[in-house]
Amino acid sequence: MESPQNYRSSLIVLYLAIILPLLCSLAAADPIFVNGVGDQVNQKLDVSRYPALYTGDFADCMTGGSLFNVTKFDTAYYQDNATISFHLDGSSNIRQESVMLYLSIEAYGEVRYGTAYDPCKGNITSLCPLKAPQSIQAYGALADVESIVPSVGLNIPNFEGLARIRIFSNSTQKEIGCFQASMSNSITLSQPAVLGTIVGIFILAAAVASFLSAIYGVSIEHVRMHYAHSVSIMVLIDTFQSFFLSGALAVSWPSVLPAWWSNFAWTAGMFTTDQLVRSISSFTGINVNVTQVGGAGPAPPSGKGSLANQIYGRAAQGKFQLANYPMRRAAYDPTNPYDYSWSGNPEGPGMPMPGTWPGFSGTLSQVQVPPAEAFTLSLIWLLVLLGIVSFCVIGTKLVLDLLKMVKLLKTDGFDYFRSHCLGYLAASLLRTIFIAFFAIMTTTTFQFTYHGTIAPTVLAVVIFVLLLAIVGSAAAYACQLRLREGSFEFTRDALRFEMRRKVRGIPYISTIREKAMGETEASNKPTLLFAIPIPYIKHVNTDPNRPNVHKDEMFIKRFGWLSARYRRSRWWFFVYYIIYQFARACLLGGGSRTPHAQVFSLLIMETLAAVIIFKLKPFESSRNSALGVWLSSISKVITTALSIAFLQDFNVDRTATTVIGIIIVIVQGFVGAAALILALLGMFSTWMSLSRNRAEFPEDLSSIRTKYFEHMQQRADDAPQEKKQAISEDPMESTFDVREVRRAPKIEDEDEDYIEPVSQLPLSNGRRTRADSASSRHSVSSIPRAARVHRASWSSNEFAQMQAENLSRPDMQRRAHSRVSSLMLPIAFASLEEGDESSAAIDSQRPMTPAEEFVENTGEPNDQKSHVTQTAEDTQGHTAKGDAPVV
Repeated sequence: MESPQNYRSSLIVLYLAIILPLLCSLAAADPIFVNGVGDQVNQKLDVSRYPALYTGDFADCMTGGSLFNVTKFDTAYYQDNATISFHLDGSSNIRQESVMLYLSIEAYGEVRYGTAYDPCKGNITSLCPLKAPQSIQAYGALADVESIVPSVGLNIPNFEGLARIRIFSNSTQKEIGCFQASMSNSITLSQPAVLGTIVGIFILAAAVASFLSAIYGVSIEHVRMHYAHSVSIMVLIDTFQSFFLSGALAVSWPSVLPAWWSNFAWTAGMFTTDQLVRSISSFTGINVNVTQVGGAGPAPPSGKGSLANQIYGRAAQGKFQLANYPMRRAAYDPTNPYDYSWSGNPEGPGMPMPGTWPGFSGTLSQVQVPPAEAFTLSLIWLLVLLGIVSFCVIGTKLVLDLLKMVKLLKTDGFDYFRSHCLGYLAASLLRTIFIAFFAIMTTTTFQFTYHGTIAPTVLAVVIFVLLLAIVGSAAAYACQLRLREGSFEFTRDALRFEMRRKVRGIPYISTIREKAMGETEASNKPTLLFAIPIPYIKHVNTDPNRPNVHKDEMFIKRFGWLSARYRRSRWWFFVYYIIYQFARACLLGGGSRTPHAQVFSLLIMETLAAVIIFKLKPFESSRNSALGVWLSSISKVITTALSIAFLQDFNVDRTATTVIGIIIVIVQGFVGAAALILALLGMFSTWMSLSRNRAEFPEDLSSIRTKYFEHMQQRADDAPQEKKQAISEDPMESTFDVREVRRAPKIEDEDEDYIEPVSQLPLSNGRRTRADSASSRHSVSSIPRAARVHRASWSSNEFAQMQAENLSRPDMQRRAHSRVSSLMLPIAFASLEEGDESSAAIDSQRPMTPAEEFVENTGEPNDQKSHVTQTAEDTQGHTAKGDAPVV
């Protein structure tokens, strides 16, 4: 046991080693105040406060021609005390020279502040005069500065401005150094940690829902139908990819747009870390580990050089070595009240000048991705994504096998997926490549125009050819497989542009194909403006018994990942989509050297593509149509059209371009919010689809589920116009609800011996006993045994009661038990099979589903058969043989 003296010694050592330094650091961190004006009141201001405007990353605005190496440059504007401060650290190999500084601040394309600064008057000894052996440490504060921008301008997200310091030689009156940094007001739309994460969670959940809808089921026709109405990940990701890749246009973007697009950069594979960028730089041949900017360098000039070099030339190599000279900027010290963390770092090579956002390079600079590494980075994330997809598909199969082994999986809806996992794996990988096709093609063509090093360019050529071959050959083979049985014929049609009027007489122009006009439209033709002849090649099917594309099991197994989501008459839409995305990627990625041609060509193409997709309406699902046809197309057209104002030749005021940029953000924000809402609704509908073979479902939602399944069946039919007209001519089965029946008086109503017992019949809503319904008194009349005695007035409750009684009869139970239909299986029958004979329970049931799956052909042995299959075998007594159903 330690003595009290040793214990006190330990406490003293602990105090000196830990507590005393901590107290000293806390004392050193005490705030220091300066005088200022806040809300027009004199007050004390914390010296470590954030300024109203401050600079970020900086670069050499003489494109490497400055005779300085700078490791730190920052400028701040404090509105509360009308002060501007600047800080410059670096070095130069100029022997000796007197210099003059000129500091300027620009906001929205206009110079808002500019002043010359004499370092000798500002007591900057390292620049008075400038000498090569000593490092440059310049700090200055300018007081009583007039307001640079109004207070409203300081609250606009992503303030667009820059600070520039220029260094002039007094002896030659020439500029020998220039450094520029972007300015910010700390209010930004770039919130990838929040918005990007929210979008990522929705897309991940939608991907899981889509995958489950594709692997669950026992009938291939129903699986395809339910999958077609789930959330389309291709449409969802394409929407957010289009937001970010709109920044590939070669225009001068307002700062608000690249900041907004940075939230969705990850959907195109444009997110990285410093370690990943440095590892890729060895392949791209670009040094991204930059600690300084400038063009001083340690090497002396060759020969006599220019007049400026003769006057104040560089120091000879060997006397002053700059390799050890510009020191890396010190880390932020939180214990120093005069230190700050808001300043930026030297801009990497290939990045645009800070404070400007030109083209795709400006968009990539917002997410700190060097343009030379954009293609390589997107390819890396594509390979990673393919690995994740493979792991998830195989992992799902193993988990389902485990659940089946421990008997926790009570349904056989996943049996086909478990036995055909490799086929699903191949389809999932091809679908992933199909979704990433647009983004990869955009970065690939951008690599061609960027003219980087030879290694990434050769890799881009290989990937370009490989992806085009995979996607193109798959689409071509799908079309050949479907169209090989038939013939092609050349026919003509005309696209009519007609003047029509709405209900209130508002005129509008509509378009319609002449052969698609119905009899009513042909007899009452509206005013024809003009018609465009359209020659086209039509495919004629020679096998009338061939199943349609959505019932062709072999075709769905091979190419369902391409065509399953489209309408039956638009199954070929993937061909148009591939051509459209390829042309769009080439314009965005490869048209950067001709901005005008790029922007206007893309606008024309997006407008035509929108009109075409409006007319085709290819998606079978209404939600996918709302997003992929209407919202996404309109957003692309508006974004491209408004981007014309950002072309430099039009010289639009930067304040106006910021307003236009905010309009684009609003449009895309509305589309993005609608996409997430539709994705959420799609996940809800997938939940209903996964319950299609279960009788248990919330009573409040059962009617919604039934209507949803009926809607799916109607959309899956997609009958041509002539067939719809033929169907409409067939007699329709009458459907009605009996609310009340009144019986006309009859002769026997005047018989007192008959009226008295009838009037005494009970009218209880509860179930009647057999004795009540078949008493000896009733059976002696002329009414059949199974009929009810008529009353003068009947209610709907009595009809429901009679129906319940009829269903409770043994012969009716057998009929209900044998009813196995692909259209409807009432829950009332299921409750009877379970022994529930309560009329109240029967009356409360709803039809489970209009499309419950059942297996008609069983060629593969299964350990456990589905509930519906087992019921069919019990009632029908046999099972047809044939090919096993496939998903």
